[in-house]
Formats: sequence, structure tokens, C-alpha cells
Amino acid sequence: MRKFLVTIEGIQYEVGVEEIGASGEVAPVVTAAAPVAAPVAPAPKAAPKAAGPVNGTKLEAPMPGMIKGFKVQEGATVKKGDVVLILEAMKMDNDINAPCDGVVSFKTQVGANVNTGDVMAVIG
Repeated sequence: MRKFLVTIEGIQYEVGVEEIGASGEVAPVVTAAAPVAAPVAPAPKAAPKAAGPVNGTKLEAPMPGMIKGFKVQEGATVKKGDVVLILEAMKMDNDINAPCDGVVSFKTQVGANVNTGDVMAVIG
């Protein structure tokens, strides 16, 4: 009998497989259905950097997605309607526009995942 460790939904089980005959046929036989080790919690995801005090107009994520890129530099002056960053959601690139005139201060980074309502930038 050969023994294997099988992981199902993060829990490891020890199973035995018995070889039958020389034909190479294999019949599964579960010898233990109890977990071998305690499940390991997944590592926490990296959060976007904290927004801190907000002095200006918040540019919030309209939907969950990933920050694909910035269209302006940190500290750049933008006009209302200018594209500030690209948010990828459901495999589509979405232009995120400035809601007002001002200077951009990003509160996230390229590659970060955001949820609806997360502050991505402040324009003040």
C-alpha cells in the first residue's frame, strides 16, 4: 500500500492506495479521513497605503479593481475631467477622471487592489 498526502480546501488528509495485481490497476482506499495538520490561514493581502488626513477632494474607486497605471505624476496640477489613473476592472481599463481642478496626491500604488469607495487619490 502506498500512502499519499492530499490537500482539500486547505486541509491535509493522509490516504492509502493499494496496488492490485501486476496489470498496474490501482484502487483507492482511504485509510484515514482525519486531518493531518491544522489548516494554515492564507497570508493577508497587501493593503494600499493609508489615506491619512484628507485635505481636498477624494478620488474614490467607483468599483473594485486593480490600479493599472497613473496618467499624471504625483504633485501634478490637473483640471476637472483630466484622466488621473487607469483602473482595471473585469478585464477592462477604466479611465478615472479628476472631479475638480487641483494638485494630485496619490493614496495608492500601481498594482494595488482597491474596493469600491477606497480613496485612490486626493486633489487639493
